[in-house]
Amino acid sequence: MPVRPSAVDRPPTMADVARVAGVSHQTVSRVLSGQPHVRDATRTKVQRAVEALGYRRNSAARALVTRRTRTLGVIAVGTAFHGPASTLCALEEAAREQGYLVSAVGLRTMGQGEFARAMGHLGEWGVEGVVVIGSQRQAAEALAESSSPFPVVTVQGGRGLPHPGVSLDQRLGARLITEHLLSAGHTTVWHVAGPADWLEAEERTAGWREALEAVGAPVPPVLVGDWSPLSGFRIGQRLAGRMGPSSGPDPELTAVFAANDQMALGVLRAFGENGVRTPADVAVAGFDDIPEAEFFPPPLTTVRQDFGTIGRASIQLLIERLDGVAGRDAHVTVAPQLMIRASTARPRAA
Repeated sequence: MPVRPSAVDRPPTMADVARVAGVSHQTVSRVLSGQPHVRDATRTKVQRAVEALGYRRNSAARALVTRRTRTLGVIAVGTAFHGPASTLCALEEAAREQGYLVSAVGLRTMGQGEFARAMGHLGEWGVEGVVVIGSQRQAAEALAESSSPFPVVTVQGGRGLPHPGVSLDQRLGARLITEHLLSAGHTTVWHVAGPADWLEAEERTAGWREALEAVGAPVPPVLVGDWSPLSGFRIGQRLAGRMGPSSGPDPELTAVFAANDQMALGVLRAFGENGVRTPADVAVAGFDDIPEAEFFPPPLTTVRQDFGTIGRASIQLLIERLDGVAGRDAHVTVAPQLMIRASTARPRAA
C-alpha cells in the first residue's frame, strides 16, 4: 500500500484515502461517519488506508458543512477539591467516548458576571452545549438568573434549576453512613460539615440530621469545616479535648461522620495525637471514597460517589438536548454506595 504523502507537500486528504482504498469519496465519508450499509471488506480497506496515510479529519471544515463542532463546554467551580475535579475528569472521558472534545473553564467563584464571561468564552470556541458543575449555592443562583445561548446541563446543581441535571443522592449517602453507625450501637453521631455555601454540604448535613431524628437520637451541634484536612484536624482537636484525662470519656462522643474524607483524615490525625483510639474509642467515617481512603490508618468507612456514572449521564443528557429529545426538567439521581471499613466499630460500652 502506498505510503502517506510527504509532510513537506501537504497532509493526506479524503481523496487520498479513496484513491489508496480504491473506493469513492462518498464511501470513505460513510465509513468515517460510522454509517451502516457499508460492506465489511470495504470498511476494512478504508480503515487500512486511513492508518497507512495517517489521515485525520478536518474538524473545522466538517463544522462548516454540518454546523456541528463536536465540542462541549464545561464550567466548573472548586476543581481544587476531589469531587469537582473527579467530576470534570469523568465528563471529559464520557465526552470522548461519544466523539466530542471538551473545552473547560475553571472558576474560583461563580457569580452571574463570572458565569456570563465563562459562557462567552465557550461561545467563542464554538461549543454546542455546556455542562455546569455548580456545587456552590452562588453557582446555582447564577444559573437560575442567567440565560444561555446553547443547551445547559447541571451537575450537583439541585432540582430547582430550569435545566436538566445529574446529581448524587447526597442526602441518602449521609443517611446510610449515619444509620450504619447507629446500628453499630452508637447513641448518636457527631458531624463535621462542609462549608455552608456548598449544596453537597447542606444535603449531607440534612441526611445526617434526618437519620438521627428518625430514631430519636440526640443531635449534636454541627461542626463546620472547609473540606480541608487542616479544618478536620482542628475540629478533631476540640473533640479530643472533650475526652481528656481531666474529663474522662464522653459517653455521647463515640462516633464522628465527616462530610468528606480529607476532613476525616484530619480528625484521625488529631485523635491519634491526643491518645484517642479509632475505632476503639471513637469511630470515624468520611464521604467520597477518595483513592487513599482504604489506606488510611485505619482504613476509612466512607460513601463512594460513582463519578463515571455521573459523567456519562451528564453527557448523555446534554447530547439528548442537542438532538432535541430531552425535556427541560429531566433530572438523573445517582445512588451512593456505603463502603464499610475498619474505622467504624461498636462503641466502648456496646
